[in-house]
Amino acid sequence: MLLAVDVGNTNVVFALFSTLEEGGREIRARWRIATDPRRTGDEYAVWLLQLMKIEGIARESITQIIFGSVVPRAVHNLTVLAEKYFGLEPLIAGEGAAEWGIAIDVDEPRSLGADRALNAIAAHARYPGDLIVVDFGTATTFDAVDFNGAYKGGIIAPGINLSLDALVGNTAKLPRIAIEAPRGASVIGTNTEDQMLIGVFWGYVAMMEGLIARMREEIGRPANVVATGGLAILFDEHTRIFDAVDADLTLEGLAILAERAAR
Repeated sequence: MLLAVDVGNTNVVFALFSTLEEGGREIRARWRIATDPRRTGDEYAVWLLQLMKIEGIARESITQIIFGSVVPRAVHNLTVLAEKYFGLEPLIAGEGAAEWGIAIDVDEPRSLGADRALNAIAAHARYPGDLIVVDFGTATTFDAVDFNGAYKGGIIAPGINLSLDALVGNTAKLPRIAIEAPRGASVIGTNTEDQMLIGVFWGYVAMMEGLIARMREEIGRPANVVATGGLAILFDEHTRIFDAVDADLTLEGLAILAERAAR
């Protein structure tokens, strides 16, 4: 099995891919832990091996490890985890045998985050034509991928939770609220909590719809919009801008790179 690790700014996701008899692959198990660059390889091992034991997965069944990281300090500790506890040299997305393998048509290709490159790779493999990939993470990113699979650039916006944290943290009386769809269709709130939720939620929907419309106009060809990340499903219920919601896009990108490297 393949152990794929997606290191984001907020969470680290571990996923185990198994190969299907009829071909292809599926995610057999996945686990999430808060990102902490100080977490050692030994600490990762204690946590991960216990979870694998609960799932009945033997350590020896892991034959390949790959990780993509937007947190450089986490790379060393995950490498220790792979080498010390699994006896494997890990693949690092974007490097060596796991290089991107796509054109990155931006001013500074090396500055592109691993998650965005992985999303581009997986989206091109799964969906036809020109694409706009929206990833709801700590930041929300909008990425343009052309019909040849080339990464053409994109947009970085504050994530909705960052926006809410800034609003609450810089005001004296506004309460902390949970991100959810506002009740009813009205955008005129009659209490503080509803007014905040309407501003954050519908304001975010309006931003997404406006930016995607501008991106489509600039691309000049029909472009499918693929959403991923934790809040994609919630927003998909309240806007028609997404053509597909794919929660595992980044992990799938890791699996594609690992498969290429094994050939």
